Amino acid sequence: MEIGKQVKIFERRSVLLVFSAAFLLATPGFADESDTNWFWPLSGEYLAEGTYVGEGDVQRGPRKRVSDFDEIDSTLRLVLTPRTKFGVLRLGAEWERFSFGFPSKTALPNTLQSFSAVIGLDMQFSDSIIVRAEGQPGLYNSGLGHLSWDDFNVPFLVGGTYIYNPNLQLVLGVSVNVERKYPVIPAAGIRWKIAPRWLLDAVLPTPRLQFEMTRDVSLYAGATVKETSFRVDDQFGDAHGIPRLNHAIVTYSEVRTGAGFDWKISPIVTFTGEVGYQPYRDFDFHRAEVHYHQDGGAPYGTISLHGAF
Repeated sequence: MEIGKQVKIFERRSVLLVFSAAFLLATPGFADESDTNWFWPLSGEYLAEGTYVGEGDVQRGPRKRVSDFDEIDSTLRLVLTPRTKFGVLRLGAEWERFSFGFPSKTALPNTLQSFSAVIGLDMQFSDSIIVRAEGQPGLYNSGLGHLSWDDFNVPFLVGGTYIYNPNLQLVLGVSVNVERKYPVIPAAGIRWKIAPRWLLDAVLPTPRLQFEMTRDVSLYAGATVKETSFRVDDQFGDAHGIPRLNHAIVTYSEVRTGAGFDWKISPIVTFTGEVGYQPYRDFDFHRAEVHYHQDGGAPYGTISLHGAF
């Protein structure tokens, strides 16, 4: 068996073993100003996720079409949340890797990955207003073989939650990434407990409608929105016959829509399973004017473990 095929089989199996997460605007407890024992008792959150996307298509122009490639998206995230007199710190790390099954001649990277720190602060300004500022300084590239300081980036977000009442919260925020085509993207949403068992959590990047089936099991339907920028290596363009793609920035975007369940195994462990369809995917080398857009969607499946302690 060829080495490339062995690697691909290994990646498909590894998706069942990888841990990941989703971004949720939490409302942690805030410490009294006299609390100087920052790191004990230890508190934090973890997220671990693996997603397999079936064969789909993208197209560049009328004749350049890339067909029947699959995708594996793996994520690991751990954030500690020590309390201080200023608020709740968020200190941790995140790793994410997209692996695509492109043919060798395709002018798209088979791997996009990031390894970043997580540095943030949750601040409570009143009984009704909580603000989060969080940055993710790190390396965003197409592989570990050609690392450079140009791979370094610091995307960040600032968001606020207004607690109208225990059943309704309003969320407003902005995401900033200088490497994107549109560096600043605002967003707004609501978190509304419609009925005792129904919750509308319409907040990016994972808006969903949730039904609490039992105390430990919830069903939901919703979407996942992802967009991250990466830098390819110095020879990428030459290797694919488009020299202007050497060391270029590519912004990868995707939207998944589906349904799933959350199973609370213990107070600190929740297992999630989800299946659905990916209707949108986009690779945009916006500075080099090379753009591959969705030409055919694909089914996907996701499993994850996540929780807070």
